[in-house]
Amino acid sequence: MEGCRLCPRACGVERTGARGFCGAGEGLEVGTVCVHRGEEPPLNPIVNVFFAHCNLQCIYCQNWQISKRAVSGERRVESVDALADRICSLFSTLHSPLASPMLGLVTAAHYADRLPALLDAVRRRGCSPTVVYNSSGYESVDTLRSLEGLVDVYLPDFKYMDATLAAAYSHAADYPAVAQAALREMRRQVGAGLKTDEAGRAYRGLIVRHLVLPGAVENSLRCLKWLADEFPFGLHLSLMAQYFPPQPGLPAPLDRTVSTEEYATVVARAEALGLTDGWTQELEARDNYRPDFDNTDNPFDTGL
Repeated sequence: MEGCRLCPRACGVERTGARGFCGAGEGLEVGTVCVHRGEEPPLNPIVNVFFAHCNLQCIYCQNWQISKRAVSGERRVESVDALADRICSLFSTLHSPLASPMLGLVTAAHYADRLPALLDAVRRRGCSPTVVYNSSGYESVDTLRSLEGLVDVYLPDFKYMDATLAAAYSHAADYPAVAQAALREMRRQVGAGLKTDEAGRAYRGLIVRHLVLPGAVENSLRCLKWLADEFPFGLHLSLMAQYFPPQPGLPAPLDRTVSTEEYATVVARAEALGLTDGWTQELEARDNYRPDFDNTDNPFDTGL
């Protein structure tokens, strides 16, 4: 916790007495732990640990209640053992003879130093999950290397090739270069393809997500071009249409959803580039994916 350099910002804050750019302090803070069935098909169902705080602080974050809001309440500060107990308790509700349970670590970069102990505690309780590292893509290569052998499936975003957009929306003009290096390291560890078992559940590999933003089609097309050049064989791409303005007052064009034409343009380019392994979304996803993290049992049980 002294001189934190877990993420690319390397802000060096002494987290025993202060909080860094991401907002994380000394304690292991968790937004929620829940069974989630809204990930890509080979990852469902999954027990997701949504960690509080984030090193990007995107102005349009759909999980803003836990990434941005000041953490309050003892429920959000966890010991490793208590968190392992919660995870394994949920695993017991998902028992399947065909596959090991799946554990998602969502936005965990700023707690990466705690993850080996957490996963060890989970396994000491007799659980052997497939570990999915669900990331913004803004990751330190050194931190990723410290997780080698612990992560089975990497699930990163690739948000930007436009540095100006990355600076304006996520305070990270270096996002393109940082994310490219992170994706290469993830590929080195688990490969570019996705391996699935007889039930169709992933057990090793890489899925790259890209969220199409309103008014940013050119950025999306540049992201796809880089991915096609860098991963010419076997990349699984999840092309998402689910953006919605999570809070009022966002600047245009973030104050609206993605248009049919915008999303269709991006999907067509992905197909033309040969990025045909993976998934697209119906535009209605923007109406269905609206988590409420004030619902501490399951933020995705919103009644929509």
